[in-house]
Amino acid sequence: MSEPTRGMRGSAADLFPTHVLGRPEVRELPPPPLNTGKLIGPGIVAAGVGLSSGEFILYPYIASQVGMAFVWAALVGVMTQFFLNMEIERYTLATGETVLTGFSRFWRHWGLVFALMTCFANLWPGWATSSATMLSYIVGGEPRWIAIVMLVAIGLILTMAPVVYVMLERLQMVKVAAVGVLILIAAFFVITAEDWAALPEIVTQARIPTELGFALLLGALAFAGAGGGQNLCQSNWIRDKGFGMGKYVPRIKSPVTGQPEAAPSTGFVFEPTPENMARWRRWWRFANWEQLLTFVLITFVTITFTSLLAYATVFGREGLPNSVAFVQSEGLVLADRVGGWFGGLFWFIGAFSLFGAATGIVDYTARLAADVLRTSYVRGANESRLYFGIVWALVAVGVAVLLIGLTQPLVLLVISACVGGLMMFLYSGLLILLNRRMLVPAIRPGPGRIAAVGFGFVLFGALSILTLGQQLPKLWGAG
Repeated sequence: MSEPTRGMRGSAADLFPTHVLGRPEVRELPPPPLNTGKLIGPGIVAAGVGLSSGEFILYPYIASQVGMAFVWAALVGVMTQFFLNMEIERYTLATGETVLTGFSRFWRHWGLVFALMTCFANLWPGWATSSATMLSYIVGGEPRWIAIVMLVAIGLILTMAPVVYVMLERLQMVKVAAVGVLILIAAFFVITAEDWAALPEIVTQARIPTELGFALLLGALAFAGAGGGQNLCQSNWIRDKGFGMGKYVPRIKSPVTGQPEAAPSTGFVFEPTPENMARWRRWWRFANWEQLLTFVLITFVTITFTSLLAYATVFGREGLPNSVAFVQSEGLVLADRVGGWFGGLFWFIGAFSLFGAATGIVDYTARLAADVLRTSYVRGANESRLYFGIVWALVAVGVAVLLIGLTQPLVLLVISACVGGLMMFLYSGLLILLNRRMLVPAIRPGPGRIAAVGFGFVLFGALSILTLGQQLPKLWGAG
């Protein structure tokens, strides 16, 4: 027996339980293209969607209070999510199925559980509202009405794009580039040599500033970069990009400007022949580097520089709010130091960044829900049409929340805070089970990867318990 097939009998498809979903089809693993640069994108999308309030508010706020001593936590958080994302990608690279489909093979309703949790976590249009608030610092106006216009614009953007993933990738690339421009300008005009000298504090003075509250710090550690349902959508994004066995699955296309296609309910697997295993090693190596050089690098560099910018401008000031109003204070200082143009540019890039995050959040919430419904409940439906129906349902709910005056509803915020950690706790454990049971031995995660995801399992479990303990009394008090 050859090395790739040692430890297994029969076909790779025999490892998949069929009591809920059918047996996957056996095909050859497509070879990666010679120019793999064309496949770079899912990590940028993940970084772009993840660069939101944490990068513009939470970590800069912490830096304004304690300096650069807690930025190390961003690297730990992002690297934890790197290993989590790669186990999500491992399953989709090998099968063309999303991990939610894989989870549903254990129990039919696992996918629905995660889709509903993602919807609940994103019921309040917080990113659109924060973007609108920052834009109002420049153009004036009522943030609520600006946010409503933004939500409708998001629905139209996602509907009119011929291929949704292509549009989303381009939007997030522009967003990342805009943040890069902000960093470059700040490096020359705002951050002084004395400020740059504070960078080594990330290592030399690394600590856990418990005076800021343990829940806030653990949340910053766990959710640096992404979190919640966004990590799960890594499956959908690499599948639409054509990674591995995902090349056999049609992409979501606009019912207006493109021909909508229905994705198959089940995926495809390859036998671990020497040729397929050689291709797998190239796919796996590329996928890891793509995530490291995009999602991990972009996220950590952005958090480091936005923290340094806050340190350079508002460090030690009393009474700074840990909300979008913090960005207003920072922008006023930048305008005073450099000129009104830079304060406006800072707010505009922040508003655009949060708008890009809001677009990505609506996209991944709708993707997850449409994939689950199409796979397990309405198998005769068209996934593209389901996706667009859910997009507009999310837009309608967001508009309704804003119209009735719930600008920051406590109940929805508590749900969002509690659900994110609980989701990651649950699917960290399920990922280990999924990839160890359903994939052939030659491509299963090894002890190091299992340990990394296991660390995430413990971290997110602790975060869930802490957040629930802190937030439930507030929820009862609100009632």
